[in-house]
Amino acid sequence: MSSNSDTAQIPYERPVIIRDEDATNPIAISFEHVTKTYKLFKNDRARFKATLSKKVPYKEINASDDLSFTIARGEAVAFLGNNGAGKSTALKIITGVTYPTHGKVEVHGRVSALLELSAGFDSQLSGRENIKFRGQLWGISDEQMAELEPGIIEFAELGDYIDQPLRTYSSGMKARLGFAFASSIKPDILVVDEALSVGDRKFSKKCQQCVHEIMSDRHVSVLFVTHSSSAAKEFCSRGIVLEHGKDIFEGSIKDAIAFYENRN
Repeated sequence: MSSNSDTAQIPYERPVIIRDEDATNPIAISFEHVTKTYKLFKNDRARFKATLSKKVPYKEINASDDLSFTIARGEAVAFLGNNGAGKSTALKIITGVTYPTHGKVEVHGRVSALLELSAGFDSQLSGRENIKFRGQLWGISDEQMAELEPGIIEFAELGDYIDQPLRTYSSGMKARLGFAFASSIKPDILVVDEALSVGDRKFSKKCQQCVHEIMSDRHVSVLFVTHSSSAAKEFCSRGIVLEHGKDIFEGSIKDAIAFYENRN
């Protein structure tokens, strides 16, 4: 069992964040005493007032609380925990969506995230245009995108809709496009959060097979978040159990699942 909750937090004055695309580093991800604190206000009006005055009352909550763990290059690790355990916050820190309040975070390698699959698309652009737009955001060259685009379109299975505005897509179609893009980028670190149930059963199976293929590369590290014990066993060799933002158990995936299920 992890003893992180009993360890005094290292007094970093500011969070230390190291992020690069060095896929040769034996460590893929490292958290050292990471805390992410959110301020909860009574309502939106109070939140707005807080931008003008420091006297507005609020409550603090630590979504990540003195959290420490390490994921080695090529390792597949499952994050287990109930809603509110801090799983999504840890993933957002890893992917750069949010930043820690305290602690040290290292992420070495290109990260591909199968999280909110439809986030970041422009509803006025077509599916094809969104592929190119997202490629630019990723810093992928036009030449590389020209090579990747046919495979992304084929995988998404959107037919003629690929040239229609995204505002005409269903949520499932947007998720298909998002998964097709994220999985086409050859990642060093793959982050998966309940994203394998995209679309119908046939397409979901296709997504699972795709993740297996990415993971077959022994240099790819995988961080997998799910409420499904069977999915965790299928994809991962190690498990980390979170509760109230803390790491309360680390071990083999079998032992981690048993610990998690015994607490529920």
